[in-house]
Amino acid sequence: MIYNILIAVAVVSGIGLVCGIVLALASHFMAVKVDEKKEAVRACLPGVNCGACGYTGCDGYAEALANGKAEVNLCIPGADAVAKKLSEVLGVAYEDVTEQVAIVYCGGDCNATEKKEIYEGIESCAAANQLYGGTGKCAFGCLGYGDCASVCANDAVCIENGIAHINTSLCMGCGLCVRACPKHIISLVPDVAKTVVLCSNKEKGALVRKECLAGCIGCKKCEKLCPEQAITVRDNLASVDAEKCTGCGACADNCPVGCIRTGSFLGINKK
Repeated sequence: MIYNILIAVAVVSGIGLVCGIVLALASHFMAVKVDEKKEAVRACLPGVNCGACGYTGCDGYAEALANGKAEVNLCIPGADAVAKKLSEVLGVAYEDVTEQVAIVYCGGDCNATEKKEIYEGIESCAAANQLYGGTGKCAFGCLGYGDCASVCANDAVCIENGIAHINTSLCMGCGLCVRACPKHIISLVPDVAKTVVLCSNKEKGALVRKECLAGCIGCKKCEKLCPEQAITVRDNLASVDAEKCTGCGACADNCPVGCIRTGSFLGINKK
């Protein structure tokens, strides 16, 4: 009995020893060489994997940097602090990062517009959008189910009074909310922007008024009043050139529907 047990233990131990030797040899001869430069670069990145840099997450950006195929100022969430670390690790010149924040280009809350139908289904903007473009009268408006809020790592997005709102002081400019919005009404803008038009509707003014009281009617009053010629109206919708705008507020003060906002939109990287 004891003899049989000893034989079993010896056999198992032998198998374990052989497996250990095989694994040790495999790890030696089949090991993938680690790019120490890439690892050092990767350690500098925040790990958000948002793709705002234009690469497939932080690993893709790190590889491009290590191979000298990317600039050090592309990580928007990491901002200037990350750019400085990367320049030190790579031994290249530091380049300033253009910080950005997300803006929801819609002001059509429950006080300004109504629903055209009752939706009973998955509480998701992507799902609701598949059913005749959503429940709102305005085909360009926010659906309000919070797909953007669900992907925000900084809790910078909330749904209030039927539409999404972004607290730019918490926004790090990763752009995940931009990609999550099926209506494509969220965009990244330089956080030094002073004026935004909270509307995406490109229909004629008379139709816009029937759909949303806060929608841009393309009257061009803002365009005519802007002393810097920073506002233009194309396809019945006003847009602001952030580089020209001084934030004087003439457009916002005189907008007949109140869809223009002026103020500070600085993000978390400028706090």
